Amino acid sequence: MSWAVDKSCSGVLVFCLFVHNKEVRLDPITDIFRTMHVTAFGLHRLEATAPWGVMQEKQTEEKVTPSDKRMSPTDLAHFAMLSRGNCWLSVEGTPEPIPLTGGDCFLLARGTSIVLRDSPRTRPRWSFRELGARANSNVAHCGGGGAPTTIVCGSLSFDRASLKPITQLLPSFILIKADQARTLALHLTMQALASEMAEQAPGSEVVATRLAEVLFIQTLRAHIASGPERNKGWLRAIFDLQIGTALSAIHDRVNTPWTVESLAEAAGMSRSAFAARFKELLGQTPLEYVTEWRMQKAMQLLQQRDKKLIDVARSVGYESDAAFSKAFKRVVGANPGEYLKRRFEDQGNAGMAKDF
Repeated sequence: MSWAVDKSCSGVLVFCLFVHNKEVRLDPITDIFRTMHVTAFGLHRLEATAPWGVMQEKQTEEKVTPSDKRMSPTDLAHFAMLSRGNCWLSVEGTPEPIPLTGGDCFLLARGTSIVLRDSPRTRPRWSFRELGARANSNVAHCGGGGAPTTIVCGSLSFDRASLKPITQLLPSFILIKADQARTLALHLTMQALASEMAEQAPGSEVVATRLAEVLFIQTLRAHIASGPERNKGWLRAIFDLQIGTALSAIHDRVNTPWTVESLAEAAGMSRSAFAARFKELLGQTPLEYVTEWRMQKAMQLLQQRDKKLIDVARSVGYESDAAFSKAFKRVVGANPGEYLKRRFEDQGNAGMAKDF
């Protein structure tokens, strides 16, 4: 609890529970969320009646999004949430089917097969793609007329700058149960999304798309909050007391001229012990991680066309645009101009592409 004087209105005393002068540091997970560019599309509501069964098969072929952009297999994920009824979920690699109830949701990375059905004994007759293609006003129907189940489904696409950060956080399958702790905000978003998909009022499609994008972040956040996940991959490094401190420093001050020595000092370790532990947890050297993350941030900044190349370079720790361009090409595979041109072409914006 604190008291502060409102400087814009002399003599007025402001009571605030949250006023503080401490600078807020940017943690790595928040930094990744801010760097992500996620777009939801193909939203539809599935109204199924028993008996029914729907499958999501592995997708190895190219998929065309509504914008006619061809995307690689790592560009896509799928999600579904159960807004009414009950069903069973079978996931590739999981021996037993999982019972789902209203309020459960899951996120599926591309390349993972699943089956949803009213009973473990029901054979699937349709694919999600088939039902989505024949949806009328974003509503698809299937089944034999028995007990009803409602599922809201959709797909998510990620731009190139988001792929590495997302793959660091997103496993092949995430299940968030309705009774799981710390998911109140997630449930409210799910309810709002289900309502928008049910009412189909003017603007519902736009609102539903934005809610689906929020749902993705909240699902990842709930996934991260689950204890066991903190012991795997990148998250294990984040929650390691010493390496996590170094990662926080990198993400909070990406433009700092980091060295292995300065990062080891931030972590409170010797140089050799820090370098070995960092590579053990993350599979790359500290400076490889620094450079790679700088380029992730640079890809985001380059899309803000009001920024000059030298400004982008300095924002991510380079004093010259030549040194920045060389590092960018080494990591991304194209210089900044080529990257932007390719991006605008992918988006179907030939006019902007010509500028580069």
